[in-house]
Amino acid sequence: MGNYLGSTEQQQQEMLKTIGLKNMNELYEVLPKEMIIEKLDIPAGKSEFEVRRILENMGKKNKVFSSIFRGAGAYNHYIPAIVKQISAKEEFMTSYTPYQPEISQGLLQSIFEYQTMICEITGMDATNASVYDGATAAAEAINMCLEKKRLKVLISETTNPMTIQTALTYFSSREIEFVMIPEKDGLTDLAILQEKLDDASACFIVQQPNYYGGIEPVEAIAEMVHEAKAKFIMSVNPVASTILKTAGEVNADIAVGDSQPFGLPLAFGGPYIGFIATKEKLMRKLPGRIAGETVDEAGDRAFVLTLQAREQHIRREKAASNICSNQALCALTNAVYMSTMGARGIQEVAEQCYSKAHYLADQLGKIKGVKRKNDSPFFHEFVTSFPVANDVVLAKLEEHDILGGYPTEQGLLWCVTEMNTKEQIDQVVELVKEVCA
Repeated sequence: MGNYLGSTEQQQQEMLKTIGLKNMNELYEVLPKEMIIEKLDIPAGKSEFEVRRILENMGKKNKVFSSIFRGAGAYNHYIPAIVKQISAKEEFMTSYTPYQPEISQGLLQSIFEYQTMICEITGMDATNASVYDGATAAAEAINMCLEKKRLKVLISETTNPMTIQTALTYFSSREIEFVMIPEKDGLTDLAILQEKLDDASACFIVQQPNYYGGIEPVEAIAEMVHEAKAKFIMSVNPVASTILKTAGEVNADIAVGDSQPFGLPLAFGGPYIGFIATKEKLMRKLPGRIAGETVDEAGDRAFVLTLQAREQHIRREKAASNICSNQALCALTNAVYMSTMGARGIQEVAEQCYSKAHYLADQLGKIKGVKRKNDSPFFHEFVTSFPVANDVVLAKLEEHDILGGYPTEQGLLWCVTEMNTKEQIDQVVELVKEVCA
């Protein structure tokens, strides 16, 4: 490794000028002002012991709710103790990209097992290891679909806004046309989709279940997209995929998503792990790397990096992406979780999510003035409006250590998982009833 040489102030100014900015602070203008801290309020000359105590007191300002009814892309699921126990072993914690298979068999196998399970969950032929999160996965999947004469990307407005924003940011410097397909009654407007699909269309992205919890008519969408000879990218919740039709079953070309629900804690927003799974015909366009199974010279089972699409490994013009993290620890955690729970266990989690969410929706619907925003079928998220402001409802719930639904323009986006008991759900209903009276 060579010595690290930091950029000089002059070099920094030249880089800022190149991208049209005056100072470093302008890089963060998209962040809400209340999230930006000029400096930590730590007096000079403090010892390590004193600084630690100051920081611990600051950390106490973080609110950790005992009861959570919010999802919107980050989901509160039970994580068996063995998952953390195994993934915290030092041989996994310190592992790096397995360039040398002769000393990396354990890590390569863990990646291979993770890939196998993701393929089973999505019904696809191959998946990579891997990308940073679900939003990044969607953007990378778009890159797999672009062709010289097909540079138009269609995205449903029912997709998570952060996924949409990530995709727009990814391709902001390229001449890619993005077309947003509006929502109608909580689902993608198929009439508008049909109208916008044409010979220039590279792909269409839809989330299943969508951002508002609705279950999209993905089979009809797949047929419509393929008629235009475009690719169908389906962003999926892996838990929901155990009881809904998989991306493979509905003939999607690429399945993307975030497997955070499989053993990764909420952790104030990360790290999470994105996946891209696809059919065999698109396998060579996958970014990152693919671990494969083979045999060694003695005929014993062995594992290698079968495909490596990084620009560090192959000619730059042939590289699918510069994605370089294999997210090995997060992938391992996913694999341990799926192995621990088993197929039936994960399916039971999905069934509990579904039944408990529908129970909450039914009970809230009995309160005068509380309405579901649409009647579309849903998995474990749904939106309700109230005769009072969202903030009033959330404040009442917070008084009782409950994190309520995510506030949107349509109302509160509720999420229920196996972690929510009937007693907790009934308490939410009573508090909402009290507030709306």
